[in-house]
Amino acid sequence: MITLSKVRSSTIEQGKRILKVLQFGVKTAKEAGPFGFDSSPLENWTAIYSETSNKGDSVIIGYINKNQLSTPGESRIFSLDSGGFLASSVVLRTTGVIELNGAEFSAVRFEELKTAIDAQNELINAEFAKISISIGTLGGIYTPGEVSADLSTSQSETIKLK
Repeated sequence: MITLSKVRSSTIEQGKRILKVLQFGVKTAKEAGPFGFDSSPLENWTAIYSETSNKGDSVIIGYINKNQLSTPGESRIFSLDSGGFLASSVVLRTTGVIELNGAEFSAVRFEELKTAIDAQNELINAEFAKISISIGTLGGIYTPGEVSADLSTSQSETIKLK
């Protein structure tokens, strides 16, 4: 039989999440979820509790989401702070856009940005050389400095873009 229950707490035992729920009294159950996804519900979320064919084994097979925002075809992963407010999210839009904690700014491709900055630096340095020559022909002295930008510390090794 499948019933609704209220989450009271969760613990990890031998690599498995064990939930304490209130369902006709306090009970514990293992949590079932999609492969590769690990999350822990906040207290008082409504869990879907089910007995299994193994006597004494029960599982939580899902939760009733209080914060549904996705439109048809979209997916969202989110976390909540202890007060139940949105802390972070990843939204996969049907347009192919991925939003990390919002959509206010655009991500930058490091390699293309570095190539463009390096080319711009070469043009600026070439102009400085021309200015130095012009000032020299007029009897002045101008020693141009080298313009460069080191972007190496801004590259993310763990987040990649298409």
